[in-house]
Amino acid sequence: MNIFVGNLAYSATEQALRQLFESYGAVEKIQIITDRDTGRSKGFGFVERPETQAAQAAIQGLNGKDLQGRALTVNEAKPRAPRREPSGARW
Repeated sequence: MNIFVGNLAYSATEQALRQLFESYGAVEKIQIITDRDTGRSKGFGFVERPETQAAQAAIQGLNGKDLQGRALTVNEAKPRAPRREPSGARW
């Protein structure tokens, strides 16, 4: 299950997220989304977990929990909407 984690402090690391989520079981992958130009965190990320039941427990237990002075927003990640194609010439 893929979990969305929002309202991350810009200084939050993948290691800090891993420690937080591993208290609820195994973690497959952690990714903090960064700006491609500056490399700075965008303040959100994703945690992939192999077990749905453990993921639900993590969502319930960590939503609103404080990490580095910020209350986390934790919920199930929704599939990314497909990008729409350009409808023709712009000028």
